[in-house]
Amino acid sequence: MGLVRRTPASRRDYAQIWDYVSEHGSVRAADDLLRTFDETLRLLSDFPRAGQARPGLRPRLRSFPVGSYLLFYRPLRGGIEPVRVLHGARNLPPLFRRK
Repeated sequence: MGLVRRTPASRRDYAQIWDYVSEHGSVRAADDLLRTFDETLRLLSDFPRAGQARPGLRPRLRSFPVGSYLLFYRPLRGGIEPVRVLHGARNLPPLFRRK
């Protein structure tokens, strides 16, 4: 398995998604969803070019769908860096603008 180096923003996204799903669904559904994210990130760490290139959002950024969500990450030497985890229906460009 390759390296998965998480960013603070991706950690916040995980927490917010877990809160939302556990409140509107169940704790088990929230746990299962985050477990699926983790499994997908482990797979991507071994195959970092598997996701779609997203140069219009940020250089070197890629995305991979998991249900209704998109895992945004950058390939690294020996793995990946998850950048954000966002619902696919969101308006994405503003979320990636530099502040």
